[in-house]
Amino acid sequence: MSTTFMLNGRSTTLDADPTMPLLWAVREVAGLHGTKFGCGMALCGACTVHLDGEAIRSCVTPLAAVAGRQVTTIEGLQSKQARALQAAWIELQVPQCGYCQSGQIMSATVLLERNAAPTDTDIDAAMSGNICRCATYGRIRAAIHAAAEAVKA
Repeated sequence: MSTTFMLNGRSTTLDADPTMPLLWAVREVAGLHGTKFGCGMALCGACTVHLDGEAIRSCVTPLAAVAGRQVTTIEGLQSKQARALQAAWIELQVPQCGYCQSGQIMSATVLLERNAAPTDTDIDAAMSGNICRCATYGRIRAAIHAAAEAVKA
């Protein structure tokens, strides 16, 4: 069975079981490997993608749920907020192991697209579903603040 949706701005039809988690459809069928598998239970945030502009966990979202909708993965981020976040991530050397970082950036992008000047409390709330096992939370928060400033400038 096939599912058609917009993937990173392009109409995409994937021939896969409609109950397959979106994570596996994106990684294994579409060949986009930036979205990571972490826990498979929507607890860690490594698999975060955008669905119609919302940060969602792709490991528990069936492929059928995205039919006719817009899915954006880390490979498709293009907003000025996303570019500023990616630059800040590099400048502030946020990643340690790097495994969770695509999910972190996906959640942070939604935050900055909705809130141009987030407080620490705003950041903590928006990022609470993303776990960093290396505990780079301070650097993540600093990078989000730096990206917000860069977008403002």
